[in-house]
Amino acid sequence: MFIVCRVLILALVLLLPTVRQAQAHGGVAFEDDLCVINIGFLKAHFTIYQPQHSGSEEFCEDIPAVSDTMFVMEYQHDFLRQMPVDFRIIRDEQDFGIYARWEDVQTIPDLDAVTAFYQPAVVRPEGSFTANYRFDAPGTYIGIVTAKHPEDDRVYNAVFYFQVGGADYGSLPLFAVLALCLQAAYWVGSGGLKRWRERR
Repeated sequence: MFIVCRVLILALVLLLPTVRQAQAHGGVAFEDDLCVINIGFLKAHFTIYQPQHSGSEEFCEDIPAVSDTMFVMEYQHDFLRQMPVDFRIIRDEQDFGIYARWEDVQTIPDLDAVTAFYQPAVVRPEGSFTANYRFDAPGTYIGIVTAKHPEDDRVYNAVFYFQVGGADYGSLPLFAVLALCLQAAYWVGSGGLKRWRERR
């Protein structure tokens, strides 16, 4: 029992710095406590809002409710201000999951058939891109951002998996087991085990 607890505590100590990064998937990551989307080598601050459900609370990827949802990208590269950028949400019917990549998206025979939302490409010289969509069902989805070079045929993509509705427990089970281990260690250390044996 205590060997298992020691292993779990060691694992928690080693994983704690990466817990938050692990909660972001694919083209979205945490940098300096901000949610950042990587569109090729280009970056934008990425935020999701559900005003009717959560007010001004910000989300990075997973969304708690089936509700009106606003996706906001604030460009961190001036070059993005010159590029037409589009945004698509598809249902993850192929179960690509958190490791979804652009190469996976390209294998879908009919992208329109699995598309829940599409916002056509638009140039945002002010550097802020927004898209609004009302989800009508919980589930798993993949967001796709595409930016096209203004002068040639180069295209940059970001692909990220996210969940709408439902619980995402993340590292909670690990913390629960750790709490049980600490409680057991306290019980043994305070003589609880010895008293229990004496009563038998």
